Order: sequence, then C-alpha cells, then structure tokens
Amino acid sequence: MTSTPILLMGGTGAIGRLSARALRAAHPDVPLLIGGRNAAKSAEAADDLGNAEGVVIDPRVDDLGLGDRPVAAVAVFYADDRLAGLRYAQRRGAAHLGISSGVFEIAPEVAAYMHAPSAAAIVLGYEWLVGATTIATFACAQAFAQIHDIKIGALVDEQDGGGPAVAEDFERLNRMMPAALTRQDGRYVWRGKDDAKTEFRAIDGATMQAAGFSSIDVAGLAAATGAPNVQFNIATGISSSRRRGEPKSTEILIELAGKGHDGLALRTRHAVFHPRGAAHLTALGVSMILERLAGLDGNAPTPAGLYFPYQVVDHGSYLLRLQAEGGRIVSLDTL
Repeated sequence: MTSTPILLMGGTGAIGRLSARALRAAHPDVPLLIGGRNAAKSAEAADDLGNAEGVVIDPRVDDLGLGDRPVAAVAVFYADDRLAGLRYAQRRGAAHLGISSGVFEIAPEVAAYMHAPSAAAIVLGYEWLVGATTIATFACAQAFAQIHDIKIGALVDEQDGGGPAVAEDFERLNRMMPAALTRQDGRYVWRGKDDAKTEFRAIDGATMQAAGFSSIDVAGLAAATGAPNVQFNIATGISSSRRRGEPKSTEILIELAGKGHDGLALRTRHAVFHPRGAAHLTALGVSMILERLAGLDGNAPTPAGLYFPYQVVDHGSYLLRLQAEGGRIVSLDTL
C-alpha cells in the first residue's frame, strides 16, 4: 500500500469525482490530491472523500504549482493540450493516465514517451469507457481460434451526460475528426459521410441509428487479435433499460465473426451492460488502472512503458468488479 498520493487533475468534475470514489471504495487509505482550477471546489471535493487534499493546478509551470511533493501516479480527466500532467509525471518518474484525447491527438504523448521511455508508465486511456470495450471483447473472443470481423456498437443514453468535460471532448472530437478510423480487409481506412452511417441492435433488439466513431479501440483490437475488419460505431438514444421503464444504463454491443476452435464458422453477439451509465463504467476502469499503476494491489507498480488500458488491468479482476457493480456481459442472439 502506497502512502504517496495519487494526483487527479480535473478531479472536481463528474468523471473525476466518480473515479475518486471508486478508488476510495477499493482502497480507503490511499491519499488523493484533487486538482482543479478553483481552490474552493477542489477543497470541497477532497472533504467529501476524506484522506484527500484539494490543490490548485497551474498547467503553465513545470511543477503545476505543487512544489516538489512526490506523487505515485497522475490521472488527467480533461484535454491537456499542454501535456502539463504528462511532463510533470515523467519528471517525477510517476505513472500517467489520460482519458480525453482522440486517436488523432496521441502523437505528442507518443513523442514524449519516445524521448523518455524509461521514465514511467504511460497509459493511453482513450479506449471507449477506459477498457470496458476491449476487456469484454477479449473475453468474448476466447471462443474463437481466428477472428475475421469485430463490430463494436456503443449506445449512449441521451440522459447520460457525464459532465461538461465529457461534452467538450465529444464536441472537439466530432469537429476535428468527422471520419471514422476503421480496418477493412487488413487496411486502415477512414469512413466518412454516408460510409460512416450504420445501425446496430441494442440489447432489447431495438434498431439504433449510428455513425462511425474514431476510437482507439479499433487499433488496439486489430493489433491484439489480427482481425482484418474492425469498426466502432456510436449511437445516442434511449437505452434498453429505459425502454423497460427503468433508469438509464450504458450498453456496448460486441459482434464477432470468425472460426471456432473446431474449425467451423462462428458468429457471436454480446453486450457489456452497466446499470448506472457510462460515467460509472469509466470510473471503474480509471480506478483499476490507477490501482495497478501505483501498486495498490500489493504487486510491484507497472513498469515504464506505453500501454493500452487492457494491457495494465487484470481482465478477470475487472469482470468481477463489473459484476459487483451490477454490470455484466450479456449473451445475445446473432442476427
């Protein structure tokens, strides 16, 4: 157990607060620094957690205005266009997790890693809901000897806001990257305009009008499975739970096709479901990554390197935590 605090930059926002609570629930004694631009809001968020300190972040200075205090890890919950959090973490040999950049914005972070590869672990936490998609897909893929097609459909309930930072991320990503990174027949291409329009079925079978989305999950899943066809689509609407008259939820549809271990053609369809929405599923991934980066699970902290979330978190432990929160992977009929 570390006595060195974990710094949460943007920890006063909706996702930051949920992540801090998830981390606190799993590790009541770990000290946290709740960083923000407003001293009063940071102090309030810290007081709500306990064993936490609110701090004001100044991204224009190398030490963020924090002096020389040590940190075990740094998590950033907003678009850090100065890479202030990453520079701060690297100088101190502390692991870093960012969750807001798009697939087209990672070059500065990759460059920072290439120039200091032994400084600390850097996690590109830009997968959809920070590992929920990839970890579940790998679990579903165990039935396959070879995968040819991966189709991901993310259903965001229209009542599932996630806070101002999330809204700003979506606005920026849609403005800067209207085309969707996709793998087709082994080639990486960009689906745009009419090519990006599609649909998928929600858990309850409702047809959702969707569009292609440039998620870094496409690159990670293609590299890990070798699948020549990988696409990620997103729809906003009413989640299956709300159509049943229940509160909002979040759904990630996973459709796989390939060959089973018997050599025969195989198609499967599953969904990741979390009853409290996308923000809570994001917080689960963030808290488990920080737990691993800082060695809070009793093992050595994650060594220096550049990682996807699914390369850091233990998949079995993640699925157990998901289940404990009321979520699950649902098996669905193929279409």
